[in-house]
Amino acid sequence: MHTINKKSTKLPWATALAQPATEFPPTQLQILSGQIPEGLRGTLYRNGPGRLERGDIHVGHWFDGDGAILAIHFTDDGATGVYRYVQTGGYEEEAAAGKLLYGNYGMTAPGVIWNQWLKPVKNAANTSVLALPDKLLALWEGDNPHALDLQTLKTLGKDDLGALNNGLAYSAHPKIDSKTGEIFNFGISYGLNGILNIYKSNFTGKILQKTSFELDGIPFVHDFVLAGQYLVFFVPPVRLNPLPVITGFSCYSDSLEWKPQLGTQFLVFDRESLSLTSRGETEPWFQWHFSNAYVDASGSVIVDVARYEDFQTNQYLKEVATGEIHTPGMSTFWQVHLNPQTGKVTTIQQLLDRYCEFPTVPQKNVGQASPHTYLSIFRQGTDINRELLNAIARFDHLTDTLTEANLGENRYPSEPIYASNPSLPDKGWVITVVYDGNSNSSEVWVFDSDRLDEEPVCRLGLPSVIPHSFHGTWKPA
Repeated sequence: MHTINKKSTKLPWATALAQPATEFPPTQLQILSGQIPEGLRGTLYRNGPGRLERGDIHVGHWFDGDGAILAIHFTDDGATGVYRYVQTGGYEEEAAAGKLLYGNYGMTAPGVIWNQWLKPVKNAANTSVLALPDKLLALWEGDNPHALDLQTLKTLGKDDLGALNNGLAYSAHPKIDSKTGEIFNFGISYGLNGILNIYKSNFTGKILQKTSFELDGIPFVHDFVLAGQYLVFFVPPVRLNPLPVITGFSCYSDSLEWKPQLGTQFLVFDRESLSLTSRGETEPWFQWHFSNAYVDASGSVIVDVARYEDFQTNQYLKEVATGEIHTPGMSTFWQVHLNPQTGKVTTIQQLLDRYCEFPTVPQKNVGQASPHTYLSIFRQGTDINRELLNAIARFDHLTDTLTEANLGENRYPSEPIYASNPSLPDKGWVITVVYDGNSNSSEVWVFDSDRLDEEPVCRLGLPSVIPHSFHGTWKPA
Protein backbone atom coordinates (compact mmCIF):
# COMPACT_ATOMS: atom_id res chain seq x y z
CA MET A 1 0.00 0.00 0.00
CA HIS A 2 1.43 3.38 -1.00
CA THR A 3 0.98 6.49 1.09
CA ILE A 4 0.62 9.70 -0.86
CA ASN A 5 2.57 12.57 0.56
CA LYS A 6 0.17 15.48 0.67
CA LYS A 7 2.03 18.64 -0.23
CA SER A 8 2.13 21.05 2.68
CA THR A 9 -0.11 24.06 2.21
CA LYS A 10 1.49 25.97 5.06
CA LEU A 11 2.46 29.57 4.40
CA PRO A 12 5.78 31.15 5.46
CA TRP A 13 4.39 32.57 8.73
CA ALA A 14 3.91 29.02 10.04
CA THR A 15 7.66 28.33 10.17
CA ALA A 16 8.00 30.78 13.09
CA LEU A 17 5.78 28.50 15.18
CA ALA A 18 7.07 25.15 13.97
CA GLN A 19 9.83 24.83 16.61
CA PRO A 20 9.98 25.93 20.24
CA ALA A 21 11.68 29.32 20.52
CA THR A 22 15.35 29.47 21.47
CA GLU A 23 16.26 31.72 24.39
CA PHE A 24 19.31 33.98 24.21
CA PRO A 25 21.27 35.82 26.92
CA PRO A 26 21.93 39.60 26.78
CA THR A 27 23.34 40.09 23.28
CA GLN A 28 24.49 43.23 21.48
CA LEU A 29 22.27 43.52 18.40
CA GLN A 30 23.69 44.10 14.96
CA ILE A 31 22.40 47.13 13.06
CA LEU A 32 21.28 45.86 9.66
CA SER A 33 20.30 49.25 8.23
CA GLY A 34 20.00 52.88 9.34
CA GLN A 35 20.91 53.87 12.86
CA ILE A 36 19.34 53.95 16.30
CA PRO A 37 17.75 57.38 16.82
CA GLU A 38 19.54 59.51 19.40
CA GLY A 39 16.46 60.06 21.55
CA LEU A 40 15.33 56.41 21.57
CA ARG A 41 16.34 55.32 25.05
CA GLY A 42 14.43 52.74 27.04
CA THR A 43 13.22 49.15 26.68
CA LEU A 44 10.75 47.39 24.43
CA TYR A 45 9.22 44.35 26.16
CA ARG A 46 7.11 41.76 24.33
CA ASN A 47 5.30 38.62 25.46
CA GLY A 48 3.89 35.68 23.52
CA PRO A 49 3.74 31.89 23.36
CA GLY A 50 7.26 30.60 22.73
CA ARG A 51 6.58 26.87 22.89
CA LEU A 52 3.54 25.10 21.45
CA GLU A 53 4.66 21.50 22.01
CA ARG A 54 6.66 19.30 24.35
CA GLY A 55 7.37 15.56 24.21
CA ASP A 56 5.44 15.12 20.94
CA ILE A 57 2.30 16.58 22.52
CA HIS A 58 0.97 19.70 20.82
CA VAL A 59 -1.09 22.36 22.58
CA GLY A 60 -4.75 22.76 21.67
CA HIS A 61 -4.83 26.51 21.04
CA TRP A 62 -2.35 29.32 20.38
CA PHE A 63 -3.26 30.72 23.81
CA ASP A 64 -1.80 27.61 25.52
CA GLY A 65 1.88 28.12 24.68
CA ASP A 66 4.45 28.91 27.37
CA GLY A 67 5.17 32.63 27.67
CA ALA A 68 8.52 33.92 26.48
CA ILE A 69 9.61 37.53 27.02
CA LEU A 70 11.73 39.58 24.63
CA ALA A 71 13.46 42.71 25.93
CA ILE A 72 15.29 45.17 23.67
CA HIS A 73 17.29 47.66 25.75
CA PHE A 74 18.20 50.86 23.86
CA THR A 75 21.10 52.70 25.53
CA ASP A 76 23.92 55.05 24.56
CA ASP A 77 25.97 51.93 23.76
CA GLY A 78 23.47 50.55 21.21
CA ALA A 79 20.76 47.93 21.50
CA THR A 80 20.93 44.75 23.59
CA GLY A 81 18.40 41.93 23.29
CA VAL A 82 17.51 39.18 25.76
CA TYR A 83 14.86 36.46 25.35
CA ARG A 84 13.71 34.11 28.11
CA TYR A 85 10.84 31.83 28.96
CA VAL A 86 8.89 32.75 32.07
CA GLN A 87 9.86 30.08 34.59
CA THR A 88 6.39 29.36 35.90
CA GLY A 89 5.82 26.39 38.19
CA GLY A 90 4.05 24.55 35.39
CA TYR A 91 6.83 25.30 32.90
CA GLU A 92 9.51 23.93 35.24
CA GLU A 93 7.46 20.82 36.05
CA GLU A 94 6.86 20.07 32.35
CA ALA A 95 10.50 20.77 31.45
CA ALA A 96 11.62 18.23 34.08
CA ALA A 97 9.07 15.66 32.83
CA GLY A 98 9.89 16.29 29.15
CA LYS A 99 6.20 16.41 28.27
CA LEU A 100 3.06 18.50 28.67
CA LEU A 101 1.24 17.75 31.92
CA TYR A 102 -1.39 20.48 32.26
CA GLY A 103 -4.59 21.52 30.61
CA ASN A 104 -5.10 25.09 29.50
CA TYR A 105 -7.51 27.37 27.65
CA GLY A 106 -7.68 25.13 24.59
CA MET A 107 -6.84 21.65 25.92
CA THR A 108 -7.65 19.27 28.74
CA ALA A 109 -4.75 17.77 30.68
CA PRO A 110 -3.03 14.91 28.80
CA GLY A 111 -2.81 11.39 30.22
CA VAL A 112 -4.99 9.65 32.77
CA ILE A 113 -8.50 10.93 33.36
CA TRP A 114 -7.82 12.25 36.87
CA ASN A 115 -5.29 14.71 35.44
CA GLN A 116 -8.35 16.68 34.29
CA TRP A 117 -8.97 17.58 37.93
CA LEU A 118 -5.42 17.46 39.33
CA LYS A 119 -3.82 19.58 36.58
CA PRO A 120 -6.67 21.46 34.90
CA VAL A 121 -4.95 24.75 33.97
CA LYS A 122 -1.38 26.05 33.81
CA ASN A 123 -0.56 29.74 34.22
CA ALA A 124 1.15 30.26 30.85
CA ALA A 125 2.26 33.87 31.61
CA ASN A 126 2.11 34.47 27.85
CA THR A 127 -0.19 37.38 27.04
CA SER A 128 1.23 40.77 27.92
CA VAL A 129 3.63 42.71 30.14
CA LEU A 130 3.42 45.56 32.62
CA ALA A 131 6.65 47.45 33.27
CA LEU A 132 6.77 48.79 36.85
CA PRO A 133 9.62 50.83 38.39
CA ASP A 134 11.31 47.80 39.97
CA LYS A 135 9.96 44.76 38.10
CA LEU A 136 8.30 43.50 34.96
CA LEU A 137 5.02 41.62 35.22
CA ALA A 138 4.26 38.81 32.78
CA LEU A 139 0.47 38.83 32.52
CA TRP A 140 -1.97 35.96 31.98
CA GLU A 141 -5.58 36.70 32.70
CA GLY A 142 -6.52 33.57 34.65
CA ASP A 143 -4.20 34.01 37.64
CA ASN A 144 -1.65 36.21 39.42
CA PRO A 145 1.05 37.78 37.25
CA HIS A 146 4.68 36.65 37.43
CA ALA A 147 7.35 39.18 38.36
CA LEU A 148 10.61 39.31 36.37
CA ASP A 149 13.84 41.27 36.60
CA LEU A 150 13.63 44.29 34.28
CA GLN A 151 17.14 43.79 32.89
CA THR A 152 17.84 40.06 32.83
CA LEU A 153 14.21 38.77 32.66
CA LYS A 154 14.98 36.32 35.48
CA THR A 155 11.68 35.02 36.89
CA LEU A 156 11.18 36.12 40.50
CA GLY A 157 7.90 34.28 41.07
CA LYS A 158 4.19 35.00 41.28
CA ASP A 159 3.22 38.43 42.57
CA ASP A 160 -0.07 39.22 44.31
CA LEU A 161 0.50 43.01 44.17
CA GLY A 162 -0.58 43.15 47.80
CA ALA A 163 -4.19 42.12 47.19
CA LEU A 164 -4.55 39.28 44.65
CA ASN A 165 -5.20 36.66 47.31
CA ASN A 166 -5.94 33.02 46.43
CA GLY A 167 -4.72 33.36 42.85
CA LEU A 168 -7.12 36.18 41.98
CA ALA A 169 -6.93 36.89 38.26
CA TYR A 170 -5.21 40.00 36.87
CA SER A 171 -5.97 40.65 33.22
CA ALA A 172 -3.53 41.22 30.37
CA HIS A 173 -4.69 44.78 29.60
CA PRO A 174 -4.05 47.17 32.49
CA LYS A 175 -4.58 50.87 31.76
CA ILE A 176 -2.15 53.48 33.07
CA ASP A 177 -3.08 57.13 33.53
CA SER A 178 0.15 58.91 32.62
CA LYS A 179 -0.85 62.05 34.52
CA THR A 180 -1.57 60.38 37.88
CA GLY A 181 0.48 57.19 37.52
CA GLU A 182 -2.57 55.19 38.60
CA ILE A 183 -2.94 51.71 37.11
CA PHE A 184 -6.39 50.18 36.57
CA ASN A 185 -7.04 46.53 35.82
CA PHE A 186 -9.54 43.73 36.37
CA GLY A 187 -9.89 39.98 36.61
CA ILE A 188 -12.83 37.59 36.46
CA SER A 189 -13.57 34.97 39.12
CA TYR A 190 -15.82 32.02 38.38
CA GLY A 191 -18.85 30.85 40.32
CA LEU A 192 -22.48 30.39 39.32
CA ASN A 193 -21.97 33.76 37.65
CA GLY A 194 -18.76 35.53 36.75
CA ILE A 195 -17.47 38.08 39.24
CA LEU A 196 -15.76 41.15 37.78
CA ASN A 197 -12.98 42.25 40.13
CA ILE A 198 -11.69 45.78 39.48
CA TYR A 199 -8.35 47.00 40.84
CA LYS A 200 -6.75 50.41 41.26
CA SER A 201 -3.00 50.58 41.94
CA ASN A 202 -0.43 53.27 42.43
CA PHE A 203 2.52 53.62 40.04
CA THR A 204 4.43 50.79 41.79
CA GLY A 205 1.65 48.31 40.94
CA LYS A 206 0.52 47.91 44.56
CA ILE A 207 -3.26 47.53 44.65
CA LEU A 208 -4.81 50.20 46.88
CA GLN A 209 -8.49 49.69 46.10
CA LYS A 210 -10.63 46.92 44.65
CA THR A 211 -14.27 46.09 44.15
CA SER A 212 -16.35 43.18 42.87
CA PHE A 213 -19.39 43.15 40.61
CA GLU A 214 -21.55 40.14 39.69
CA LEU A 215 -22.03 39.56 35.96
CA ASP A 216 -24.79 37.76 34.05
CA GLY A 217 -23.62 34.20 33.46
CA ILE A 218 -19.91 33.59 32.89
CA PRO A 219 -18.88 35.88 30.04
CA PHE A 220 -15.56 36.23 28.24
CA VAL A 221 -14.04 39.68 28.80
CA HIS A 222 -10.44 40.24 27.68
CA ASP A 223 -10.03 44.04 27.69
CA PHE A 224 -11.64 47.29 28.90
CA VAL A 225 -11.08 51.04 28.60
CA LEU A 226 -10.15 53.99 30.75
CA ALA A 227 -12.09 57.04 29.52
CA GLY A 228 -11.47 60.20 31.52
CA GLN A 229 -13.19 59.66 34.87
CA TYR A 230 -14.71 56.31 33.83
CA LEU A 231 -13.77 52.66 33.44
CA VAL A 232 -15.92 51.01 30.76
CA PHE A 233 -16.40 47.27 30.19
CA PHE A 234 -18.14 45.80 27.15
CA VAL A 235 -19.39 42.27 27.82
CA PRO A 236 -19.77 40.42 24.52
CA PRO A 237 -22.46 37.73 24.07
CA VAL A 238 -20.08 34.83 24.71
CA ARG A 239 -20.87 32.63 27.71
CA LEU A 240 -19.03 29.71 29.27
CA ASN A 241 -20.96 26.48 29.69
CA PRO A 242 -19.23 25.47 32.95
CA LEU A 243 -20.36 21.82 33.25
CA PRO A 244 -18.03 20.30 30.61
CA VAL A 245 -15.10 22.24 32.13
CA ILE A 246 -15.87 21.27 35.74
CA THR A 247 -16.27 17.59 34.80
CA GLY A 248 -13.06 17.61 32.75
CA PHE A 249 -14.79 16.57 29.53
CA SER A 250 -13.98 19.78 27.68
CA CYS A 251 -11.62 22.73 27.80
CA TYR A 252 -12.59 26.40 28.24
CA SER A 253 -12.23 27.28 24.55
CA ASP A 254 -14.60 24.51 23.41
CA SER A 255 -17.14 25.38 26.12
CA LEU A 256 -17.58 29.03 25.11
CA GLU A 257 -20.87 29.66 23.31
CA TRP A 258 -21.78 32.55 21.00
CA LYS A 259 -25.22 33.88 22.04
CA PRO A 260 -25.99 36.97 19.91
CA GLN A 261 -29.50 37.16 21.33
CA LEU A 262 -27.95 38.48 24.57
CA GLY A 263 -26.53 41.54 22.84
CA THR A 264 -23.40 43.31 24.04
CA GLN A 265 -23.76 44.57 27.61
CA PHE A 266 -21.70 47.45 28.90
CA LEU A 267 -20.85 48.66 32.38
CA VAL A 268 -19.60 52.16 33.27
CA PHE A 269 -17.74 52.57 36.58
CA ASP A 270 -16.46 55.70 38.31
CA ARG A 271 -12.66 55.55 38.48
CA GLU A 272 -12.48 57.18 41.91
CA SER A 273 -15.01 55.15 43.86
CA LEU A 274 -15.04 52.10 41.52
CA SER A 275 -18.84 52.18 41.86
CA LEU A 276 -21.23 51.48 38.99
CA THR A 277 -22.38 54.66 37.21
CA SER A 278 -24.61 53.05 34.57
CA ARG A 279 -25.16 49.93 32.55
CA GLY A 280 -26.78 49.26 29.19
CA GLU A 281 -27.04 46.97 26.22
CA THR A 282 -26.37 47.34 22.51
CA GLU A 283 -26.07 45.21 19.39
CA PRO A 284 -24.05 41.97 19.52
CA TRP A 285 -20.38 41.87 18.60
CA PHE A 286 -17.17 40.40 19.98
CA GLN A 287 -13.92 42.18 20.74
CA TRP A 288 -10.52 41.17 21.98
CA HIS A 289 -9.04 44.67 22.05
CA PHE A 290 -9.90 48.31 22.37
CA SER A 291 -7.73 51.04 20.97
CA ASN A 292 -8.60 53.76 23.47
CA ALA A 293 -11.45 55.84 24.90
CA TYR A 294 -12.06 59.37 26.14
CA VAL A 295 -14.79 61.78 27.20
CA ASP A 296 -15.61 64.45 24.60
CA ALA A 297 -16.71 68.05 25.21
CA SER A 298 -20.39 67.02 25.44
CA GLY A 299 -19.69 64.44 28.15
CA SER A 300 -20.09 61.43 25.86
CA VAL A 301 -17.71 58.50 26.17
CA ILE A 302 -16.05 57.72 22.82
CA VAL A 303 -14.66 54.17 22.48
CA ASP A 304 -12.54 52.84 19.61
CA VAL A 305 -12.58 49.06 19.19
CA ALA A 306 -11.47 46.26 16.86
CA ARG A 307 -14.87 44.64 16.37
CA TYR A 308 -15.81 41.15 15.19
CA GLU A 309 -19.27 40.23 13.94
CA ASP A 310 -19.16 36.85 15.73
CA PHE A 311 -16.83 34.56 17.71
CA GLN A 312 -15.21 32.74 14.77
CA THR A 313 -11.98 34.51 15.73
CA ASN A 314 -11.53 31.90 18.48
CA GLN A 315 -11.37 29.10 15.90
CA TYR A 316 -9.04 31.19 13.72
CA LEU A 317 -6.62 31.61 16.65
CA LYS A 318 -6.85 27.88 17.46
CA GLU A 319 -5.83 27.11 13.88
CA VAL A 320 -2.84 29.48 14.06
CA ALA A 321 -1.20 27.00 16.46
CA THR A 322 -1.46 24.26 13.79
CA GLY A 323 0.28 26.41 11.15
CA GLU A 324 -2.73 26.34 8.82
CA ILE A 325 -5.71 28.70 8.91
CA HIS A 326 -9.04 27.79 7.29
CA THR A 327 -11.49 29.96 9.24
CA PRO A 328 -11.97 33.66 8.57
CA GLY A 329 -12.09 35.63 11.78
CA MET A 330 -11.17 39.26 11.23
CA SER A 331 -12.18 42.52 12.87
CA THR A 332 -12.61 46.05 11.55
CA PHE A 333 -12.14 49.37 13.35
CA TRP A 334 -15.25 50.91 14.93
CA GLN A 335 -16.21 53.78 17.20
CA VAL A 336 -18.96 53.71 19.85
CA HIS A 337 -20.50 56.82 21.46
CA LEU A 338 -22.35 56.32 24.74
CA ASN A 339 -23.86 58.45 27.45
CA PRO A 340 -22.17 57.37 30.70
CA GLN A 341 -24.95 58.74 32.90
CA THR A 342 -27.93 57.14 31.16
CA GLY A 343 -26.26 53.97 29.86
CA LYS A 344 -27.44 54.60 26.30
CA VAL A 345 -25.39 54.06 23.15
CA THR A 346 -26.01 56.98 20.80
CA THR A 347 -24.02 56.00 17.71
CA ILE A 348 -21.89 53.12 16.42
CA GLN A 349 -19.89 53.71 13.26
CA GLN A 350 -17.16 51.97 11.31
CA LEU A 351 -13.99 54.07 11.07
CA LEU A 352 -12.05 51.80 8.72
CA ASP A 353 -13.15 49.04 6.37
CA ARG A 354 -9.78 47.25 6.44
CA TYR A 355 -9.25 44.16 8.57
CA CYS A 356 -7.10 45.06 11.57
CA GLU A 357 -6.13 44.07 15.10
CA PHE A 358 -3.82 45.08 17.99
CA PRO A 359 -4.86 48.76 18.01
CA THR A 360 -2.64 50.93 20.23
CA VAL A 361 -2.18 54.61 21.06
CA PRO A 362 0.79 56.45 22.62
CA GLN A 363 0.82 55.80 26.37
CA LYS A 364 0.43 59.52 27.15
CA ASN A 365 -2.94 59.50 25.33
CA VAL A 366 -4.51 56.54 27.14
CA GLY A 367 -7.89 57.65 28.50
CA GLN A 368 -7.97 60.88 26.52
CA ALA A 369 -8.35 61.85 22.87
CA SER A 370 -5.50 60.57 20.69
CA PRO A 371 -4.98 61.96 17.18
CA HIS A 372 -3.60 58.63 15.98
CA THR A 373 -4.17 54.91 16.44
CA TYR A 374 -1.53 52.39 15.37
CA LEU A 375 -2.77 49.06 14.03
CA SER A 376 -1.71 45.71 12.63
CA ILE A 377 -3.36 45.19 9.23
CA PHE A 378 -3.16 43.09 6.07
CA ARG A 379 -1.32 44.20 2.97
CA GLN A 380 -3.66 44.79 0.05
CA GLY A 381 -4.22 41.57 -1.93
CA THR A 382 -3.55 39.25 1.04
CA ASP A 383 -5.60 36.05 1.34
CA ILE A 384 -6.97 36.93 4.77
CA ASN A 385 -8.52 33.47 5.21
CA ARG A 386 -5.06 31.87 5.36
CA GLU A 387 -2.61 34.59 6.37
CA LEU A 388 -1.51 36.36 9.53
CA LEU A 389 -1.48 40.14 9.82
CA ASN A 390 1.43 41.29 7.67
CA ALA A 391 1.63 45.10 7.84
CA ILE A 392 1.26 47.98 10.31
CA ALA A 393 -0.44 51.32 9.84
CA ARG A 394 -1.36 54.62 11.48
CA PHE A 395 -4.97 55.83 11.42
CA ASP A 396 -5.37 59.62 11.63
CA HIS A 397 -8.59 60.43 13.50
CA LEU A 398 -8.59 64.04 12.29
CA THR A 399 -8.45 63.22 8.57
CA ASP A 400 -9.72 59.58 8.58
CA THR A 401 -6.63 58.56 6.58
CA LEU A 402 -4.49 55.45 6.88
CA THR A 403 -0.71 55.50 6.43
CA GLU A 404 0.68 52.01 5.82
CA ALA A 405 4.08 50.44 6.29
CA ASN A 406 4.53 47.82 3.61
CA LEU A 407 7.15 45.39 4.87
CA GLY A 408 7.21 43.28 1.72
CA GLU A 409 6.28 39.68 0.95
CA ASN A 410 6.28 37.05 3.73
CA ARG A 411 7.16 39.45 6.55
CA TYR A 412 5.02 39.53 9.66
CA PRO A 413 5.27 42.42 12.16
CA SER A 414 4.14 42.32 15.78
CA GLU A 415 1.70 44.78 17.34
CA PRO A 416 3.08 48.31 16.73
CA ILE A 417 4.37 49.93 19.94
CA TYR A 418 4.82 53.69 20.18
CA ALA A 419 7.99 55.00 21.84
CA SER A 420 7.92 58.66 22.77
CA ASN A 421 10.66 61.16 21.92
CA PRO A 422 11.53 62.97 25.17
CA SER A 423 12.83 66.08 23.40
CA LEU A 424 9.85 66.35 20.97
CA PRO A 425 6.63 65.46 22.84
CA ASP A 426 4.47 65.13 19.70
CA LYS A 427 7.01 62.96 17.88
CA GLY A 428 8.12 59.43 18.43
CA TRP A 429 8.91 56.08 16.92
CA VAL A 430 6.94 52.93 16.22
CA ILE A 431 8.74 49.68 17.04
CA THR A 432 7.74 46.25 15.78
CA VAL A 433 9.36 42.83 15.85
CA VAL A 434 9.32 41.37 12.34
CA TYR A 435 9.43 37.69 11.44
CA ASP A 436 10.92 37.33 7.96
CA GLY A 437 9.52 34.18 6.36
CA ASN A 438 11.92 34.53 3.44
CA SER A 439 14.99 33.94 5.62
CA ASN A 440 13.38 32.37 8.74
CA SER A 441 14.79 35.12 10.95
CA SER A 442 13.54 37.89 13.24
CA GLU A 443 14.41 41.58 13.33
CA VAL A 444 13.43 44.73 15.21
CA TRP A 445 12.24 47.56 12.94
CA VAL A 446 12.03 51.16 14.14
CA PHE A 447 9.92 53.63 12.14
CA ASP A 448 9.49 57.36 12.45
CA SER A 449 5.90 57.54 13.75
CA ASP A 450 5.04 60.24 11.17
CA ARG A 451 6.58 58.30 8.27
CA LEU A 452 5.36 54.73 8.42
CA ASP A 453 5.18 54.67 4.61
CA GLU A 454 8.95 55.28 4.37
CA GLU A 455 11.87 52.96 5.09
CA PRO A 456 12.45 52.16 8.78
CA VAL A 457 15.02 54.45 10.41
CA CYS A 458 16.70 51.37 11.87
CA ARG A 459 16.65 47.59 11.52
CA LEU A 460 18.28 45.32 14.10
CA GLY A 461 19.01 41.60 13.73
CA LEU A 462 17.97 39.15 16.46
CA PRO A 463 19.98 36.01 17.39
CA SER A 464 17.04 33.61 17.00
CA VAL A 465 13.49 33.47 15.68
CA ILE A 466 10.88 35.15 17.88
CA PRO A 467 7.53 33.40 17.30
CA HIS A 468 4.52 35.62 16.61
CA SER A 469 3.66 37.30 19.90
CA PHE A 470 0.70 39.02 21.49
CA HIS A 471 1.40 42.23 23.42
CA GLY A 472 4.21 44.50 24.48
CA THR A 473 5.03 47.82 26.07
CA TRP A 474 7.63 50.58 25.94
CA LYS A 475 9.40 51.65 29.16
CA PRO A 476 11.28 54.94 28.69
CA ALA A 477 14.76 55.17 30.20
